[in-house]
Formats: sequence, C-alpha cells, structure tokens
Amino acid sequence: MVHKILIVEDDIAFGKMLATFLERRNFLVTTSSTGIAGKEELKKGDFDVLITDLKLPDTNGMALLEHVKETFPNTRVILMTGYAEVNTAVEAIKKGALDYISKPFRPEELLMVIEQAFEKPVPSSEEKQPTPSKKPKEQTRIQNREAKTNLSETNFVTGISEASKKFNQYLKLVGPTDMCVLIQGESGTGKEVAAQAIHDFSNRSDRPFIAVDCGAIPKEIASSEFFGHVKGSFTGAVTDKKGHFEAAHTGTLFLDEVGNLSYENQVQLLRALQERKIKPVGSNTEIHVDVRIISATNEDLTKAVEEGRFREDLYHRLNEFSVHIPSLRERSEDLFLFTEFFLEQANRSLNKNVMGLSKEVETAFKQYAWPGNLRELKNIIKRSVLLTPGEKIPLEVIPREVVKARGTPQTPDFSKESNEKQLILNALKETRNNKSRAAKLLNITRKTLYNKLKQYDIEL
Repeated sequence: MVHKILIVEDDIAFGKMLATFLERRNFLVTTSSTGIAGKEELKKGDFDVLITDLKLPDTNGMALLEHVKETFPNTRVILMTGYAEVNTAVEAIKKGALDYISKPFRPEELLMVIEQAFEKPVPSSEEKQPTPSKKPKEQTRIQNREAKTNLSETNFVTGISEASKKFNQYLKLVGPTDMCVLIQGESGTGKEVAAQAIHDFSNRSDRPFIAVDCGAIPKEIASSEFFGHVKGSFTGAVTDKKGHFEAAHTGTLFLDEVGNLSYENQVQLLRALQERKIKPVGSNTEIHVDVRIISATNEDLTKAVEEGRFREDLYHRLNEFSVHIPSLRERSEDLFLFTEFFLEQANRSLNKNVMGLSKEVETAFKQYAWPGNLRELKNIIKRSVLLTPGEKIPLEVIPREVVKARGTPQTPDFSKESNEKQLILNALKETRNNKSRAAKLLNITRKTLYNKLKQYDIEL
C-alpha cells in the first residue's frame, strides 16, 4: 500500500528536498507552501499523514492541526518547528498531533517518525501525552558523522550568521540522502569544504571522497581521467589506470567547476550518470559504478544552458538539490569567527603564537569587501602571521588593498543589476580598459569581470 503524505512548508527548497527523499522511499508526496494551499490540497486527496511547519506565512501549524482533526480525523499530523518550544509541542499533542520534530533534522529522522506513525492509532484530542522521540541504532551512526565535523578535524566552520545557519541546515539535511547536489557560489567561498561536509553527513562517510577540478583537465584526456584506460590504448598508456569514477566507487565524486567541461565531456558524464556504468578508454568491458555526485560552479549554469554551452539534461541531472554558498560579504557576522579559525591554523603551521588582530586591522577587515572570500582571508592571515613579530597582527603587514579599504565605504552592492553595467563601464574608463586594474578597482576577480563583460555585451 502506498501512503499519501502532504508537506506544508514555506521554505520551498526544503519542502522539495523532503518530498524527493520520501518519494524515493515509495511515498506519494504533495507539497504546499502556505496553510491556505495546504487546506485546498487536503480537500483533493485522502492523505495518511500531514507534515506541517509550526510557523507559516498565512497561518500556523496549530490552526492547521485543528482544521485537520475536525475535518479529516483519520489523517495523522506531525509538526515541524525550528523553535523547539516544548509547551507548544505539548499543546499540539493534546490537540491530536501524533508527534513533533525540531529543526534542524535529517530526513532519516523524519522517516523514523513517519514509520512509527503507521504503527500507532490516530490520536484524538487529549488522548496522548508527549514522549521523547525514540531514536534507534541509526542515532549512533549520526553522532559519529557529527563528530567528524568538529573544528579540530575539518576545515568546516559553521558560522553564526543567518546565511550560514540556513546553508549549514541544508548541508545536514541533504547529506544523508543520495541526491546529486549542485553547490553554487563565488570563487573562494569553500565549495570543496562544503562538499566534504555533505559527504561526512552521508551514509557514505567511510567511503572514498574524490575531488576533481574540471577546469584543470584538458578535454583530450578527460575520458581517461574520469573513466580510466587500459594499457596500450593510446600513446603513453604504459599501464592500466583507474579513473575517478572507479576510485570513488561506493563513495562521493566531487566535480569542482563543472561548468568548464567541454560539450563532448558533458555527454560522456551524462551517459555515466544515467547508466551507472563506465567503459575505460581502450576497453570493451563496462564497469558498474555506485557514485554520488556533488558538483560546484561559480558561474550561472542556467545562463550557460540558455547559451548552449552546457547541456540542459546534464544540468537537471546534477541539480537534484542546489545549495547557494554565501560569500563572506553575505555573512559578515562570521568574519572574525573565520579569522580566529585561520589564525589557529596558521599558528600551528608556522609554529607561531600570534594572539589576534590589532584594532586598526580589525577596522580594515570590517571595511574590506573580500572579493576572494574565505580563500583570500585564509591567505592574508597566514602571510600576516608569518610577518608578525609580536602577539597582535599590525597594520604594516596587511596587504595594501586591505589597508586602503580602511575609512572608505565598501564597494557598491553588485546585486543591483541596474547599476552593475555602469559601475563596470566607469571602472574600465578610469583604468583605460585595463581589465586587471578594473577588476581590482571593483573588488572582483578577473574571471568575474570577464563573465560580466560577456553578460552585458561590453566590447573593448
């Protein structure tokens, strides 16, 4: 028997991810993003379970619960809350909710609650008192995966900003699934570190994690790199070689800068993902591979699809779940948290004991735009630690471009497209079309500037 589930969640991406996870486990899932839409869906179908957020834009989960118990008494109700309000949960269960689950949670935890729901009769009002959700042996594995992501063992810093909290929640949620994940964000934001975190949260965490820089592989040898080759298959193939797919078998393959793959290589990658089989260069034997794909890019792949540079079918195959990794500008509250982390790393690496930043450096850091994001911050911290003679990093050892930011407003926000083209034209005029100097003036990388020139059809 196929059970029908309705998810009411105003975070559309989160709701979609939960729906995909449950559909793969043979549930029939419908999603709504508002309470009103949820009520309309309830009228259309006989749902076995309603999973609703406690806080909705047009109503709340408690009101929806009361509506369901009055109108659809055979539908089990599970509440999701990011507020962990025990009193509210108690009230909800008294009013007939079957259970509640506190965000952030993993899809597998929700699955356990759903499975338990079908083992119990549908509760009526005042019939049930709340009991803590029981977690079977799987919890031990979850705790082990969480332990792998503490700061002493990885480069993953969770952050305290709202942007970081939402981003980290998505990583934990999608990690235990087998969905293909597309990580999008600016250069230097830590996409590989995020991919490693997803792998560590997954059931493949004790299996290989293979990272591949797609931009560094010449298209002529990409087939050999991805799928391997047999001895004698081409000049220089003196031995058999395993490709990245075979090396990542039962684990995770991370494709960094996937947008740089040639069209021919995209076709080969798509075929491997669809068939779950590869054929080494020069071999007639197909090899079955079980690989989870996480990919990353700092360009707009939807635009690349529109321009015919990236296959639409491959894009949808890679983009089962997309995650935007925030730039350092988007999570400025985390700046000194990352600074402290990189400072500790640099001290260990260089055998130094620098304690922190001077007040002048703190001011400069706050006012700098950080176009290179975390990579730039890490490099500046390490260089500064090496040059610092005392306990605090002085202004004199900080790169000139960071010092110049002190006392000046940050670069205008590039999210306002109406101003963006004019900003670029002004910078080019001021630098007499010197792209390197213009990029520096705009506090962006040369690659980003080239992409913007192409986007706005600016010819030099």
